Amino acid sequence: MRLVRSMALAGALLTMAATTAVAATRIDFFFPVPVDGALAKEMQNLVARFNQENPDIEVTAAYTGTYDETDIKTRAAIKAGKPPAVALMSANFITQYHIDDLVDPFDPLVRAEGKTPEDFMGEFWPALSGNARVDGKIYGVPFQNSTPLLYYNAEAFTEAGLDPDKPPTTWEEWVEDAKKLTRHEGDKTTRYGIMLPGTYDILGWTISALTLSNGGQYYNPDWGGEIYYDTPSTVGALTFVDDLVHKFKVMPEGTIQTPAMNNAFFGGQVAMIVSSTGSLSFIRQNMKTPFKVAFIPRNVRNAVPIGGASLIIPKGNSQERKQAAWKLIKWLTSPQISGGWSRFTGYFAPVKAAYELPEMKEFLDKNPDAKVALEQLAFAKPWFATYNTVAVRKALEDEVQAMLSGKKTPTEAAKSAQANANALLKPYVDATALNLPK
Repeated sequence: MRLVRSMALAGALLTMAATTAVAATRIDFFFPVPVDGALAKEMQNLVARFNQENPDIEVTAAYTGTYDETDIKTRAAIKAGKPPAVALMSANFITQYHIDDLVDPFDPLVRAEGKTPEDFMGEFWPALSGNARVDGKIYGVPFQNSTPLLYYNAEAFTEAGLDPDKPPTTWEEWVEDAKKLTRHEGDKTTRYGIMLPGTYDILGWTISALTLSNGGQYYNPDWGGEIYYDTPSTVGALTFVDDLVHKFKVMPEGTIQTPAMNNAFFGGQVAMIVSSTGSLSFIRQNMKTPFKVAFIPRNVRNAVPIGGASLIIPKGNSQERKQAAWKLIKWLTSPQISGGWSRFTGYFAPVKAAYELPEMKEFLDKNPDAKVALEQLAFAKPWFATYNTVAVRKALEDEVQAMLSGKKTPTEAAKSAQANANALLKPYVDATALNLPK
């Protein structure tokens, strides 16, 4: 009799377990890894932890490549009627997703918990709001965020007679330091003073940073149909980059892919590079000589674009999946989880409360270089976001690459980029600003 009861109990437990498994809401989570490092593995670890802590939800995390590749795969999944419940999307793609009606707003989910959207966004750094909200609604929750930084080899500075505690703060100082840091052996340059990344996406981001620091605007942040590629501030930024290569010869000619730039920095073939704060942990792990980080030098003002990614809920998900997605998003952006992700990657934590945690304070005391991007937030602007964002961005990047190879002047590159971008923006312009009442 006891055996029968034991078997019955075991059967009941198995039935309960099976029922629980069936009841679990299954959702997919698309995430990119746009910078170097072991981020993909760590994200899988985080999702496994979430699943363990939340048995009512089963999240399948899918690594989807770069930001641009994640955009393509997310759009394809939505079109196929199988959207992920959550996607970690480049923050500057959210405007396009809203224009295309491919993303759901978070405002109803926020209000259902008794908060206003303003209260919710107030938990994040103010500089992040520009790329999170479109037409007054929240379409992206900030998760991994960045600003571009100047990384420099401290030993090379000392060797060149420069003070490693006094990095260049202006373009003029930047050029002068780069000249001193550039080293030649006969006709061969054995160390360049500076390298800027030429890879798609980060190239446009870097040029937008220089345009902003030159006193300009890269695009109209209030309307997705206007960009400013041929304005004096952008042409001035392009001229500065062109001069680094062809006039001062402190940067090699041609397009420098990000991995090659990183390897040159690690190997001592370049003394200064511009890269994301999201690369900080990767560089810290791989740079064998002392290095430091600093603000992007200014010409007219200190100003940089926000970078990184936000969490979105694509269109086409059931209410049950939306609720599960919202639970995952709140968990990922909690102070503890976002703070841990910041310490692991180098991205700054978007949630202000993360920096009140004892472990975060201890980490910043031991790693003061992690404070620089946070301090640069005071000068951060929204990231380039327009209709047809990727193609419009590449319209400039293609021209900059031609300029870097000596095939076009800065003015020629800017004019061609503007013309190509205007053609790409025309459908949106015609449908909005030029669609006047009869």
